[in-house]
Amino acid sequence: LPYLDILWRARERFGKPTAVYHVSGEFAMVKAAAAKKVFDERAAVLEIMTSIKRAGADIIVTYWARELTKWIKE
Repeated sequence: LPYLDILWRARERFGKPTAVYHVSGEFAMVKAAAAKKVFDERAAVLEIMTSIKRAGADIIVTYWARELTKWIKE
């Protein structure tokens, strides 16, 4: 989750809607760690998305979009 401080600063400085692309490398890393039972994928993803939202993102483009839709509805 690097650059959340930059996201926050951009949001504060420009005051415009801000979109974030959650990169494939972090997606792959979390998937691999969750597959090895290092941590719970759902909990990790929800924490990642919450952190991005809290930093100021209005829109998050992520490979977890489908899973998030299900998890949020539960």
